[in-house]
Amino acid sequence: MGLFRKFSYSDGRWSTEGPTAVPFLILDVHDSGFATVDYRMADASGGRFFLRYEPRFYFDDPDVATPVDTAAEAEGFSRWVREATGAEIEPEEARRLMASPAGVPPEDEVVELTVDRMVELTGLPPLEWPVDPHAYAG
Repeated sequence: MGLFRKFSYSDGRWSTEGPTAVPFLILDVHDSGFATVDYRMADASGGRFFLRYEPRFYFDDPDVATPVDTAAEAEGFSRWVREATGAEIEPEEARRLMASPAGVPPEDEVVELTVDRMVELTGLPPLEWPVDPHAYAG
């Protein structure tokens, strides 16, 4: 069994509680198989994308979630990074981390590795993964 955990980033720190300010980012890790990334900016705009797999491929059910427009989400997420951290990332760098809307198998064996790469790219502080002998420890 993989890791199930929700993390939020706001006010310059990670928490397992909800966000305390905008802009914020919420990472919801599901069984180390995929993560949902929700982000909101100060103007209440934002978006959602997935890391590793989109749920419709992970669960082999096309009705679980609508396909993600990765180009639009990459643009939006790049804007979020600039607002939240001051870092500049190219939308294409963000898009390469996102789950394939065509279901192409991911590069990373577990989503925690993809999350770590995303966190490093964006300049966010590293996540502290739970230390559990039955879950990936990052």
